[in-house]
Amino acid sequence: MRRLFWVALGATVGVLVVRKVTKTAQAYSPSGVARGLSGGLSDLGEGLREMAEAVREGMDERETELRLALGIDTGTLPDGRAMSAEQARALIEDPTSPRAR
Repeated sequence: MRRLFWVALGATVGVLVVRKVTKTAQAYSPSGVARGLSGGLSDLGEGLREMAEAVREGMDERETELRLALGIDTGTLPDGRAMSAEQARALIEDPTSPRAR
């Protein structure tokens, strides 16, 4: 009876080890690596798209401010306020300065 127990235990451990080794080998195969990277790259791609969208929005706002300051466009800023002559002059003199609020 004890021999049967040890044989069963050995077989169980052997099966578990083989399954673990096979799973690890598949993870390091070219298709396994590609599967692993595809999940991580899609998250990275989504983050980059969000960042690019935020940059585009900021660029559009700044362009509107500059166009108003230079007199190319007339109207109000995207947030609804009008640009004073002082603000326009300051923006023309230093276009990279922080926005006046």
